Amino acid sequence: MKLCMIGTGYVGLVSGVCFADLGNEVICVDKNADKINFLKKGKIPIYEPGLSELVIKNFKNKRLNFSTNLKKSVSESDIIFICVGTPSKKGSSTADLSQIYDVAKEISSSINKFKIVITKSTVPVTTGDEIEKILSRKNNKNKFSVVSNPEFLREGEAIRDFIYPDRVVIGTLDKKSNRILKNLYSPLISKGASYLQTSRRAAELIKYASNAFLATKITFINEIANLCEKTGVNVEDISIGMGLDKRIGSRFLRAGPAYGGSCFPKDTKAITSTADKFKTNLSVVKSVIKSNKNRSKILLNRVYEILNKKIKNKKITFLGVTFKANTDDMRDSSSLIMIPALSKKGAQIKYFDPTGIKKEFSKIKNVYNSNSIKDAIKGSDLVIIHTEWNDFKSINFKSLIKGKKFIIYDMRNIYSPNKIKAQGFKYYSIGR
Repeated sequence: MKLCMIGTGYVGLVSGVCFADLGNEVICVDKNADKINFLKKGKIPIYEPGLSELVIKNFKNKRLNFSTNLKKSVSESDIIFICVGTPSKKGSSTADLSQIYDVAKEISSSINKFKIVITKSTVPVTTGDEIEKILSRKNNKNKFSVVSNPEFLREGEAIRDFIYPDRVVIGTLDKKSNRILKNLYSPLISKGASYLQTSRRAAELIKYASNAFLATKITFINEIANLCEKTGVNVEDISIGMGLDKRIGSRFLRAGPAYGGSCFPKDTKAITSTADKFKTNLSVVKSVIKSNKNRSKILLNRVYEILNKKIKNKKITFLGVTFKANTDDMRDSSSLIMIPALSKKGAQIKYFDPTGIKKEFSKIKNVYNSNSIKDAIKGSDLVIIHTEWNDFKSINFKSLIKGKKFIIYDMRNIYSPNKIKAQGFKYYSIGR
């Protein structure tokens, strides 16, 4: 099939490349000419394990191409995926859909035969209705079908999530579109993916509801971890004990920093905003947002306690600064709150992240990037393990640094407390 992916961000690029790898002809469109030229050279604008190899492979095989010409790309394709950003509006909880509607207007002028127009971006309920209105202004309704097909890709695991999805959700009541899309996804269905056809509005809400629930699980176990620290209980025992209940499950029950990234922060806000619009109070999700916002402050106060509130001139190291491992995404990472706050109190901060230097810290006083773990922790008073990169899971601190012993604050619980303490280090973790 001939597919057009509009937007070469995380969702559009990963989905487009994977569709091409399944044997489809895919053209990825973006108005950023520099990005398109880089992609044609095999240079990837995002960090995602395995993606670069798939781009190069499918581009060479001519199943994958890149363009800035939206009109031509749409006219030559059968299925159009809208994969542009839907960030939160500035100073608001609502999703900014301006890019979605701008693209819909451009598509409207390029429909020359029957097209399936799919929203792959995460959008609030009724967005598909509005896209349909935009397309109807210039086109007869039998010339197109608007479908919701939300993505469920985790950063750092996106390729695997695409190839082996739990489910494929198709929001349409149009039999022709459903038949075509079931055929498109048949290689994934044959591997065990559940195929769910729903109304368009239901598909839109499934994505938001899923993210809100996962964010709730993270926030819940973080709050339980706070209680565990007060009562001398190991939160990992709680997570295991809860997770063995099949109604609950163990995934997303790992205590640590606040949730961040491209989805949970904006999507929890957007679903509550949508609910308010329909005069429905999502009080649980609102509480999750509030608790998560406070999470970084709780961890920061813990750092102050560990250092006996003597922060000035202390040398503090952050191992990892991204919101989670296997991504270069800094959006809503706890480090963006913690590092500036510690700097303001006079701390000297070094950080090491496998994805390199971060522009977010370039103008903050006394914050420096290190090119190795050894350099980062040298001379430190406190080492904070902020992100659970594999690079950090087997560090032998005792052999890596001779002499001065520092304090370790393991915010991901990746080490055994007894083993670290046996090496002579003061060790703190989350909820245990």
